[in-house]
Amino acid sequence: MDFEISSEQKMITETVKSFVEQELYPYEEEVERDNHISPILVEQIKKRSINLGLYAANMPEEFGGGGLDSLSICLMEKELGRANFGLQYLVARPSNILLACKDEQVEKYLLPTIKGEKIDCLAMTEPNAGSDIRSMQCRAELDGDHFIINGSKHFISHADIADYVILFAASGVEDTQKGPKKKITSFLIDKGTPGFSVEPGYNSVSHRGYHNCILNFDNCRVHESQVLGDVDGGFDVVNEWLGATRLSVAAMCLGRAERALEIATEWAATRTQFGQTIGKFQGVSFKLADMSMELQAAELLTLRAAWKDSKGVMTNSDAAMAKLKASEMLAMVSDEAIQILGGMGLMDELPLERIWRDHRVERIWDGTSEIQRHIISRSLLRPHE
Repeated sequence: MDFEISSEQKMITETVKSFVEQELYPYEEEVERDNHISPILVEQIKKRSINLGLYAANMPEEFGGGGLDSLSICLMEKELGRANFGLQYLVARPSNILLACKDEQVEKYLLPTIKGEKIDCLAMTEPNAGSDIRSMQCRAELDGDHFIINGSKHFISHADIADYVILFAASGVEDTQKGPKKKITSFLIDKGTPGFSVEPGYNSVSHRGYHNCILNFDNCRVHESQVLGDVDGGFDVVNEWLGATRLSVAAMCLGRAERALEIATEWAATRTQFGQTIGKFQGVSFKLADMSMELQAAELLTLRAAWKDSKGVMTNSDAAMAKLKASEMLAMVSDEAIQILGGMGLMDELPLERIWRDHRVERIWDGTSEIQRHIISRSLLRPHE
């Protein structure tokens, strides 16, 4: 097998790495302290990433995006993942769900989002419907050429700065061999639409500067032209999206783990105790060895899945393995890095405590670790049913 990346991919990696160090690192302390990113800084980062061709790099060239394949995007996500999440998210990689846009939706939503003129957010999770999507209570009922939407969503990332929401709502019921199941439809809904409101969400220990919100729909009237994809076809849209987001999570975990390992290695090589650097003690050196091995194993799984996705042959199990391994690897690496640094690792003079806090959500959102294990195990057992 050839593990060599192309010269273009090497250039992308170096460009993103330099951008992160020069444009994002200097603002991490401020964002972590204030839990806020000023509109001026938002526009500055967005503008500079657009000028470098990093913005919307995952979207097709025919629509004005960067047209990068999945492997190149993963390499890019890895470098961006080294920085505070709220900052690196501003280098937008719009959801590929938007490629389901048609007719006037292309001009109203897809193209402005790729150009950086609009920001999207995805609304799926509810208080009683997280991993179990079909149990969602938010409903859309057909009324002539409109849908009337009622219900709420929570944990909706960056809805505070989004211009519109990609909403998933129950739109009917179908009979299956396992009993009645809800049909799901996705909608494009602008902020300011009557009956749609956005409220502040919960205070999270992870990802300062990047907020979650609560969305409420009270007899919100939406025209049928705002259906994304087909009516009752929301699951098809979801399946197109989830694999890409799980790869994205995995790749960003790699970047954070790499940064944590670098800090721990430098500390072990320079910190002196009992007359020698602590890296010479097996208690420390073996930790570094295990951290490096786990990081490289997760990287191979992630890049393998991304390579298969570029070829159009990635399975749900491939994406699940990458996300599961990388997110749990980051938990181990960030924890061990803090153990190596001791008390200093928990101080906010270094990014380790932030990486340690931020890692926790990665094992929950975009499918919990348990959901990923379910996907993997089902792929093994299904042929025997």
